[in-house]
Amino acid sequence: MNNTMRVVLSLAMVASLAACTKKAEVIETPPQPEKPADVVEPMEDDGKYDASDLDTDSCLRQRVVYFDFDKAEIRAEAQAILACHGKYLVDRPSAAMTLEGHADERGSREYNLGLGERRGNAVSSALQANGGQAAQLNVVSYGEERPTCSDSNDECWGKNRRVEIVYTAK
Repeated sequence: MNNTMRVVLSLAMVASLAACTKKAEVIETPPQPEKPADVVEPMEDDGKYDASDLDTDSCLRQRVVYFDFDKAEIRAEAQAILACHGKYLVDRPSAAMTLEGHADERGSREYNLGLGERRGNAVSSALQANGGQAAQLNVVSYGEERPTCSDSNDECWGKNRRVEIVYTAK
């Protein structure tokens, strides 16, 4: 064989091999549907209070009930506040609160401790009437020991005649 023939045969073999090679398959992937962004489903409002409402709900943020001089009867304007807190106790059976009864500086120490306790018990009864359970409520009387105001006038005494609602479990 001459060289020309070898070259021609070699080219023919290369050409035939090239024709036989398998073309790389291009796999086309079907277009993926766009992944939806993380959508936050709006929570359905079931009408029940949750723990965050203690800081955001205007009614639940009111946690002081004021009393008239030498009285332990709940004023009409406090009924709405106590209804909100009673509903909260119903909605959250694990919630608990301490009712801290206070009195102004007039009267003896013993009398004011008793008056603070009567005021705390009045608030406790109102909360129970609104659905709260006795086990969720604790009454403590401080009498005149923890005043919010130290002046000796009607305005200041009015601020000290109170029951403070303190949540011990939300």
